[in-house]
Amino acid sequence: MDAIKEVQAPFEMGVVVPKRVRDQIGVGYGHDCVELLVAEFHKVGLIVDRVAGLHDEFLKLAAPVDILGKAAAELQLKKRTHIGVDIQFEWDEAEAFIRQADGSFFSWCERFRCYSHMIYGIVNKSESAIILKSNCRDVRWEPGEPLVWKLESEAIVKEVFPLHDERKRKQLLKRWALNWWDLTNQPIDEIYAYYGTKIATYFAFLGMYTKWLFFPAAFGLLLQLVDFGSLQLLVLPFFFICIISWAVFFFQFWKRRNSTLLARWQISYSVGAESAYKYMDTEWSSFHSSVGLVKKWADGKAREKENFQREEWFGRMMRFRNDAIIILSIICLQLPFELAYAHLYESIGSDIMKFGLTAIYLFAIQYFTQFGGKVSVKLIKDEQNENSEYRANSLVYKVFGLYFMQSYIGILYHAILHRNFRTLRQVLIQRLIISEVLENLMENSLPYIKYSYRKYRAVRNKRKREKGPTARKSYFTSRVEKEYFKPIYSASVGKELEDGLFDEFLELALQFGMIMMFACAFPPAFAFAALSNVAEIRADALKILAMYRRPVPRVAATIGAWLNIFQFLIVVSICTNCVLLACLYDREGNWDISPGLAAILIMEHVLLLIKFGFSRIVPEEPDWVKANRMKNATQAQNMCSKQLLRNISGGRGAFVTGTHKAD
Repeated sequence: MDAIKEVQAPFEMGVVVPKRVRDQIGVGYGHDCVELLVAEFHKVGLIVDRVAGLHDEFLKLAAPVDILGKAAAELQLKKRTHIGVDIQFEWDEAEAFIRQADGSFFSWCERFRCYSHMIYGIVNKSESAIILKSNCRDVRWEPGEPLVWKLESEAIVKEVFPLHDERKRKQLLKRWALNWWDLTNQPIDEIYAYYGTKIATYFAFLGMYTKWLFFPAAFGLLLQLVDFGSLQLLVLPFFFICIISWAVFFFQFWKRRNSTLLARWQISYSVGAESAYKYMDTEWSSFHSSVGLVKKWADGKAREKENFQREEWFGRMMRFRNDAIIILSIICLQLPFELAYAHLYESIGSDIMKFGLTAIYLFAIQYFTQFGGKVSVKLIKDEQNENSEYRANSLVYKVFGLYFMQSYIGILYHAILHRNFRTLRQVLIQRLIISEVLENLMENSLPYIKYSYRKYRAVRNKRKREKGPTARKSYFTSRVEKEYFKPIYSASVGKELEDGLFDEFLELALQFGMIMMFACAFPPAFAFAALSNVAEIRADALKILAMYRRPVPRVAATIGAWLNIFQFLIVVSICTNCVLLACLYDREGNWDISPGLAAILIMEHVLLLIKFGFSRIVPEEPDWVKANRMKNATQAQNMCSKQLLRNISGGRGAFVTGTHKAD
C-alpha cells in the first residue's frame, strides 16, 4: 500500500456547530457535544481543523486515501479494474483498480459517499445512553443512534456541506470561467473530477450544442441579409429541411459523445442495469450462504411475481393519474390565461399599456409556475419511482409542461390566428435577447445579493450582542465561513428533487424550442442563440465556481428526461414550421390546398420520416465503446461462471464427504 499515496489530503467537507460560550458551560456529568464529535471524527480517521467564526464554529474535514479506501470497502463500491471489469472495491487489493484521469484514486462522487458514510456512520456502540452537553443543554445519545443525525435533530449540527478545494477552484477559474478565447472548448475532464458526472455532462452538452449552432446561425444570417427574390419561398423550405436534419444529427452525435465520455470516466451508465446488478449480487450472496433459501424462493415464486405485478401497475396508475391532473390543470387553467393575455396584447394599441400588461402577466405567471411546481412535487411523492433520478425526471416532465404552455402558446396565437408575423418577430427578439440578458443578470446577481445580505445580517447580529465599550468591528477572516454564507446550488422548483441544473436545462430547452418552432418566421434567431450560449458557458462556470457552494455530486450519467424533451420539441417544430410556411404561401387566408400547400403537407410527413429514420443512420455508441463494453461483460460473465462452478464443486464435495461418513 506504500505505492498508493496522494498529495496532502484537501479539506472537502465542512460541519457547522454552535460557537462555544464559555460562561454558559455547565459543571457536572456529561460530555461536550462538539468535543465528543471531534473525538469521534478522529477515531474514524478524519483530519479535523477547527475554525472559529463570528457566530458558529466550523469543522473542516479531510480524509487520507487509506481512510477513504476502507470506507469504500465498507460501502462495497464497485470500481473498474485493469482488466475492465467492475467489481467490489477491496482496499487490500487496491493496486488492481484503475485510478482517475487526474491521478486521484477516487472520483469526487465516490469520495463524497465515503465522507457521508464516515460522518453519518458514527453510532453509540455502548450499552447505555451518553449524556451530551451543549451550552447548558443536555442531549441524550441513545445506544445504536447515529451521532450526527441526533445532533442535527437537536439543531446542534446546523449543516454538513462540501467545501471548495481552493487550488483546483482557482485552476478552473483560470482555464475555464475566465478563458473567453476558447469559446466552446472546455476542460471537461477537470470539471468531472471536481464536480462529478452530472455537472460535467451538462457543460459538455452545452459546449457541443453551442458549437453545432454555428451552422444554422450562419445559414439564418444569410437568409436575412441576402434577398433571394422570387426564390425566397423555395429557400425557406430548404432551410427548414436543413434545420430538422441538423437537429436530428446533433442529438445522435450527442449520444455518441455522451457514451464516449462515460467510457473515458469508467462509468456504467445504465441506472436500471445498476439496480439489477445490485439485486443480483444480493441474490447470489444469499445463494452462496444458504441452499435452503433457493427452495424458499421457489415456493414463494408465484406470490412474489404477483406482488411485483401489483406494485408495477399500481405505480403506473399513480403516474398516469398525476400526469392527467397536470395536463388537465394546464388545459383548464393555464391555457385560457395565456390566450387571454395574447388576445389583449394583440388588441391593445398603446405601447405603454402593452408594457403594463406584460409586467402584470410576468408577475402572475411566476406565482402560477411556483404553485404548479409545488403541486408536482407533492404528486411525485405518491409515485413509486425506483430512485431519486426517476423522481427528478418525473418532476422535469410535469414542470416543463407548465413552461411549454407559458412560453409558446402566445407566440402561436400571433402566428396562426392573426398571422401577424411582425408581432411574432418582435416577441421572438424580446424572448431571445431581452429575456436572456435579464435572466443572466438575475442568475448572476441574486446569489451575490443573497451572500452579501447573509454576511450583513451576521455582522449586524454580532454588533448587537457586543454593544458597549467592548464592541469592535467584525470581519470574516475564514474562507469556510464565507462559503457557508453562499447560497446552495438548488433548483427554483422542487429543491428536494433537483439541483441548479434544472434551471439551466430548462433555459436551454425553452431556447431550443423557440428557435426551432419558429425557424421559418425568424431565421436569425439561431445567431442570437449561439452568441447567448457562448456567454452562457462562461457565466455558468463563473457562477458555479465563485457564487455558490460546491454542489453535492449526483450520479446521473446522462441528461435524462431532457433528451426526450428535446426530441419532442423537434417533432413539434416540424408541425409548427409547416403551418408557418402554409401561412406564408396562403397570403389571402383562404386555406386552399393549392399545389404549394399540398407540397408542404407532403414535406411534413417526409420530415417526420427523416426524424425517425436518420436516428438509425448514426449509431448511439461508437464501435470501440461497444466493443469494450461487450468485452468487459464477457470477462465478468466468465469470472462469475468460474466462481459459481467452484462454489458448486465445493458444495458437492462437502455433500459427498458427509454421505461417506454417514455410511
